Amino acid sequence: MKRHASRVLVALLLLGCVLGGLPALALNGGLGEVPQDLDRTSPRAAAQGFLDAVHRGEYARAAHYLYLDHLPAAEQPAQGAQLARKLKFVLDRKLSVDTSILPKTPEGESASSRFVSLGGIPLKGDTIPIRLQRISVDGTPTWVLAESTVKMVDPLFEEYGPLLTETLPSVFFDRTVLGLELWQWLGLAVTLLSAWILSYLIEKLLLAAALRVARWTRISWDDQLVNAGRGPLRLPFFAILLALGTSFLLLPPKLKLLSDRVSYSLIIIAVAWFILRFLRVSEAYVQSRVTSETGSHPRARSLRTQLAVLRAVFEVATYVIAAALLLMQFEVVRNVGVSLLASAGIAGLAVGLAAQKSLATLLAGIQLSITQPVSIGDNVLVEGEFGTVEEITLTYVVLRIWDQRRMVIPIQQFLDKPFQNWSKGSPEMMGTVILQVDYMADIDALRAELDRILMNEGKALWDGRVKTLVVFDVMDKTLTLRALVSAADSGKLGDLRFLVRERLVLFIRARPQWLPTVRSESRAAVAPASRDTQDAAQGAPEPRA
Repeated sequence: MKRHASRVLVALLLLGCVLGGLPALALNGGLGEVPQDLDRTSPRAAAQGFLDAVHRGEYARAAHYLYLDHLPAAEQPAQGAQLARKLKFVLDRKLSVDTSILPKTPEGESASSRFVSLGGIPLKGDTIPIRLQRISVDGTPTWVLAESTVKMVDPLFEEYGPLLTETLPSVFFDRTVLGLELWQWLGLAVTLLSAWILSYLIEKLLLAAALRVARWTRISWDDQLVNAGRGPLRLPFFAILLALGTSFLLLPPKLKLLSDRVSYSLIIIAVAWFILRFLRVSEAYVQSRVTSETGSHPRARSLRTQLAVLRAVFEVATYVIAAALLLMQFEVVRNVGVSLLASAGIAGLAVGLAAQKSLATLLAGIQLSITQPVSIGDNVLVEGEFGTVEEITLTYVVLRIWDQRRMVIPIQQFLDKPFQNWSKGSPEMMGTVILQVDYMADIDALRAELDRILMNEGKALWDGRVKTLVVFDVMDKTLTLRALVSAADSGKLGDLRFLVRERLVLFIRARPQWLPTVRSESRAAVAPASRDTQDAAQGAPEPRA
């Protein structure tokens, strides 16, 4: 009995030695080598990387963001890609993940926490948590979608996934073009075509029914009004059918947002289009009635003039309000759209001619919002003041100065006078540092010191593009040196210029002979010439006879 126990103990020791000598299995070993640019070092990076990969159709790459060790290694490539694809549809339909609020540090929310929640999805009376899990791979924290989440992908997909993809041939969802699978492109084409045909048929039926009702009356205005709806009436139905059709295609968030904005824009355009036709039909009808009753009476001519002016005013108001509603869809110009909508009152239009300057300011604000020579957040130099654009309205721009003061600038200033926009185009900038040194200064040594400063103290500020030091000007007693450096943005450039100026001054101060000095020169005295010599030199006059 003792001999048998000793044999078991020896076998266990040998097995432990063998297993101890084997390397630890890597995460998702069946997927092969992890791409070098794959970032799973933080919850934010892992979530964003997974969403970017699945929306590009790179499901094999997205599989690396899933915990798949519960699957056999041979099944991980195929199963991982399928699970990533299914989870994409579930998240796009039921859970909007805001990656900006996720932790961007390797330890996550805290050093002791191993999970980060992305949200929850209801499923048959329960809520399925969607979580990221931290795993140590070769001593490095690695974040992937948790095992419990991956195991629930199939039930979630059965509940919220597309209905026809599992019955269609695999060719319809194996490849992705511009973020959409083939079945989605096919469904989008069918949706557009069917929405246009159905909207045309619905418009025809409604107009035919409305025209039959309008013919029961004696006046012709309602008949003309029904005909005015031909065209504008089709767009709202097309927009509604488009929104309903695309909701079944499970489009990615960006395309879904684009589809919603297109539908919303079509409805606004249809309403504005019908209002413009309504104004023209109503004006024509009133003019015809007045003319038939009074002929060419002055009152009739005056009424026609008033109707024309009122129609023009209401048309301008319609255009302004429609443009404002369209602009309010976009975050960049939402403030402009709100200001435009608020300023489109009837009272403001009634005094249009008397308020030419105000209207010019409003038009300047609209022009500024379209051309955008300056945007919110730009660093600008206006009237000798440098600051950041904090607010843009239709009448003024608020500039936040570096010392926290607020400078209110009329909107016309940015259209009539030049100003510097340091954020227009590329944020990269170059700046100078001017120094005065003595003629005895060693220029090459100063260039070497500039290189040392940029490679050491200024390494975090300098972008590595430009570094020069030249003799910029020659004065009668000093040399003017100019150091030119570059940085990624204006904030870093200011700090880099301060640093370079300070370090170069310290370097020159340690060599007093390079500091500017005032020199005085003396020349040897010349003996004065004799009186006769001076007269001869100046041509003395001849004596008289």
